[in-house]
Amino acid sequence: MLPIRDHNPSERTPYVTYALIVVNVLVFFSYVGLFSDQRALASFFDTWALIPARVAQGQDMITLFTTMFMHGGFMHLAGNMLFLWIFGDNLEDEMGHIGYLLFYLASGLAAALTHVIAAPYSDVPTVGASGAIAGVMGGYLLLYPKARIDILFIFIIFIRIFSVPAWVMLGFWFLLQLVSGTGADAMAGGVAYWAHAGGFIAGFVLTLPIWLRQGGARYWNQNQGRPPHPETRYELTPTQIPRVRRRK
Repeated sequence: MLPIRDHNPSERTPYVTYALIVVNVLVFFSYVGLFSDQRALASFFDTWALIPARVAQGQDMITLFTTMFMHGGFMHLAGNMLFLWIFGDNLEDEMGHIGYLLFYLASGLAAALTHVIAAPYSDVPTVGASGAIAGVMGGYLLLYPKARIDILFIFIIFIRIFSVPAWVMLGFWFLLQLVSGTGADAMAGGVAYWAHAGGFIAGFVLTLPIWLRQGGARYWNQNQGRPPHPETRYELTPTQIPRVRRRK
């Protein structure tokens, strides 16, 4: 299941969200050539990626920030930027450009520290903006739990687009991080599940003051759990596999 868009355009241009996407892309392409030389790539990650064992000893603290602008491949980058593009603009609209930037960095820092706490002896380099973007998702869930999200569902040859409330998609995603993080092989796939969960919780908590200032549950009731401006309506045309009739 892959989210492809929400139905909630921002009222103002999300300059910070766009800038974060551009920075992440530029940083990735600055070292993409190293992927053909594993030794050079390992050396680069050894310098700039988050290595929990070192941070736990008070070393390489700068990597708590540099790690959130690095990625391990094209698909890793593309997936993260898609999530940021879908969920970032509405939070930036609500928080303002500077507030949103600080929120994003704080969520990424919380995610990195959660990963260090979860794996303090790990010497495996960790990269990705996933933790910071998880914070954006947590904030989005709190403010707009009933916003519509279009999901692309693919199962072998079955392809269909569903529109679901944000709490369904984001709640399922968060539950998946918790279940995967508590599994026996949590680190086997190279995914920092606890960083995702930590970033998500941090984003949710950091957004609480805004939600309370807007009126808390009353804010949900006034806007039906959606952003306070008209949503975009898309024409959903589910893909169907054509039937081939048997010849007599």
